[in-house]
Amino acid sequence: MKLLKLTGFIFFLFFLTESLTLPTQPRDIENFNSTQKFIEDNIEYITIIAFAQYVQEATFEEMEKLVKDMVEYKDRCMADKTLPECSKLPKSDVGFLPPFPTLDPEEKCQAYESNRESLLNHFLYEVARRNPFVFAPTLLTVAVHFEEVAKSCCEEQNKVNCLQTRAIPVTQYLKAFSSYQKHVCGALLKFGTKVVHFIYIAILSQKFPKIEFKELISLVEDVSSNYDGCCEGDVVQCIRDTSKVMNHICSKQDSISSKIKECCEKKIPERGQCIINSNKDDRPKDLSLREGKFTDSENVCQERDADPDTFFAKFTFEYSRRHPDLSIPELLRIVQIYKDLLRNCCNTENPPGCYRYAEDKFNETTEKSLKMVQQECKHFQNLGKDGLKYHYLIRLTKIAPQLSTEELVSLGEKMVTAFTTCCTLSEEFACVDNLADLVFGELCGVNENRTINPAVDHCCKTNFAFRRPCFESLKADKTYVPPPFSQDLFTFHADMCQSQNEELQRKTDRFLVNLVKLKHELTDEELQSLFTNFANVVDKCCKAESPEVCFNEESPKIGN
Repeated sequence: MKLLKLTGFIFFLFFLTESLTLPTQPRDIENFNSTQKFIEDNIEYITIIAFAQYVQEATFEEMEKLVKDMVEYKDRCMADKTLPECSKLPKSDVGFLPPFPTLDPEEKCQAYESNRESLLNHFLYEVARRNPFVFAPTLLTVAVHFEEVAKSCCEEQNKVNCLQTRAIPVTQYLKAFSSYQKHVCGALLKFGTKVVHFIYIAILSQKFPKIEFKELISLVEDVSSNYDGCCEGDVVQCIRDTSKVMNHICSKQDSISSKIKECCEKKIPERGQCIINSNKDDRPKDLSLREGKFTDSENVCQERDADPDTFFAKFTFEYSRRHPDLSIPELLRIVQIYKDLLRNCCNTENPPGCYRYAEDKFNETTEKSLKMVQQECKHFQNLGKDGLKYHYLIRLTKIAPQLSTEELVSLGEKMVTAFTTCCTLSEEFACVDNLADLVFGELCGVNENRTINPAVDHCCKTNFAFRRPCFESLKADKTYVPPPFSQDLFTFHADMCQSQNEELQRKTDRFLVNLVKLKHELTDEELQSLFTNFANVVDKCCKAESPEVCFNEESPKIGN
């Protein structure tokens, strides 16, 4: 195993041996000490996360040996940090890993009762190596929830049902945070810190509408600094910076939010999870419905020119806190539209007469985005969950056929989850737009050098705010060369009939994606017809007296 793959962990060892800059204020010292104690108390878990995320191929036994091997490596890098092997490296893909190992519930409970520490270590190891971009505080929270589930369910008579039921929200929590953190890290790497700043100005302005602008910017700077460390995979720095953000919020509850008092009484890492999941604060009663200084003032262009970053940050703050019903992508689109409008208006003879109609432009783009979501939700109601999934599997494969089959199936499932989750909610628009944006963010990937095809790359890298509308306008990739025809794709056997529902669904989804890759030139209707042929053959043969004979006769007809 290459020593270079361990370099990320060296920074963890530096943390243990290098002197730290201690705070001077009493409250800061208390917060620093509590974070330090949390790190020390959980040092084994943190070590596992660091190794499992950076050296995903390592077995649990190999990982124990690697800890010892790192001591010599650490000493060398401590002596000379400029050595090439002591620099940070991007993390690996996880496509080579097998499915998450599962234990029989009885075995799992026996393992928990006989050696709790070993079971939790193995669990964290398996989760961390499969989620190399999930931040360490999130993984530690997942471990806490996993132990709660194990402890509770192992006392139940029906352990299987209990574990299956109670594991669902833990898995959903992990998937949601994994998707979001990869999304923001991708934005940071592709577009820089400024985009992360504006994302969080919008998020925090909606969540804490009574916060003062100066306080907001201070908090946003802490959040951005947090992402710098977390997205680089600096495990300990990520924990410390996350704790710093939460300490900042909790130390100024009166001026930030009335909804987080109980959260701030919790310990690390539950405190952070609680704050993130807390409800948006009530809108201040004296907050007007619109802020006129950005459209009615005679001096808008002069204020913009004096300090563009602060000017547009204030606009984002004021507009976001007044529109808690809008999605974050939509708020960023409006900011971009306002920037473009002023770029044009401030070069005219009468700027105020030009930008006076900015609100009409904002409403116009919001109405357009709203109609798109309404059409998609209507599509979902007409097609149903499976029909909508097949629609997106065809669409995503046509625009990005270079992606692996498994990745396209995963993206299709996540897109459908957005609609099944959101289309019955009162906040339908913001919910769909936020979640769909995450799916396209995952398609674009975290790595700034990722390339798929010219059209997709253009949407991924040109404008973060308008990424989703860009994808919606894409057609089938004309640069794609389909693989040679293979009859194997249309050859099925009796084991199709023995598959469990979930396994059969995965095989069906993979078949559809591979079908689109092979017959990329066909229309959606023609592809749907071939897919219907496949479904009919499976249904017919699984009811036949001899399924294998039936599949041998009928399978070749599917591709015709």
